[in-house]
Amino acid sequence: MTQVKGQRPKVKGITMAVACLVGATFAAAQQPPAPPAQLGALAPANRAKPHPKPAFDLTGVWLHASAPDNPFRFSPPAGFKLTPAAQAHYDAARKAQADGKVYRDDIGQCWPAGLPLIMTRVWPIAMMQYPTAIYMVSEFMNSLRVVYLDGRTHTDPDIVVPSWNGESIGRWDGDALVIDTRHFVGHHHWVDSGIPASDAMRIVERVRMVNGGQTLQIEYTLTDPKSWEGEWKYTKRWNRADDRDIAEVSCLPELNEHMPTTRSDANVR
Repeated sequence: MTQVKGQRPKVKGITMAVACLVGATFAAAQQPPAPPAQLGALAPANRAKPHPKPAFDLTGVWLHASAPDNPFRFSPPAGFKLTPAAQAHYDAARKAQADGKVYRDDIGQCWPAGLPLIMTRVWPIAMMQYPTAIYMVSEFMNSLRVVYLDGRTHTDPDIVVPSWNGESIGRWDGDALVIDTRHFVGHHHWVDSGIPASDAMRIVERVRMVNGGQTLQIEYTLTDPKSWEGEWKYTKRWNRADDRDIAEVSCLPELNEHMPTTRSDANVR
């Protein structure tokens, strides 16, 4: 190669650059393809995919069937054992009750009731079922819960946004719908009076349709190693309410001022 006086040869540098480019291209070709982005539950392409046949359709309005054997509360089971932190809340709540007061009435202060309480209020719940998700809207505070059925997994704990109703992932198992809910907030969230729900709580529900499709039965298994030991199990029932719709309902602090539980002299903070 002829070199012009005063100039440095560039062939070597160009050759190295080309080699690096070829090497990078080859390395990229060896990498596995990036996984496709998760489609939204209602995206037409997602709904058009093959999905397991559902055992039943929850679409409709449901009302918790309150009865002596079907209480709306998620009271601790016999022989329960709380962690020291949760026990302190529980003892304070029992003392407040003995004094005629209410302990931490966060719902009265318009904090979300959250799961599992949102499911057993005296307000109806509208459920809309699609192949990829079930949308539940409670008339109580118009709380929204989504159960994903499109095969997705729970979000990485490092990036998930916790919520009061958590992240619910469902799958069909014979005649039942199994729902695994995780990623709850760890504040202003209660399972029962004086029983806190932490960010470690997990709820597994086994949902069945009984009584000719007129009754919904859910078996709950609750775990929360930050609040109690072992598993807490419950079974609850709901009835179809075909003569009901849900309305827009907002929780406004000024509208709750007449409630004794929201006053400072009756609400132990």
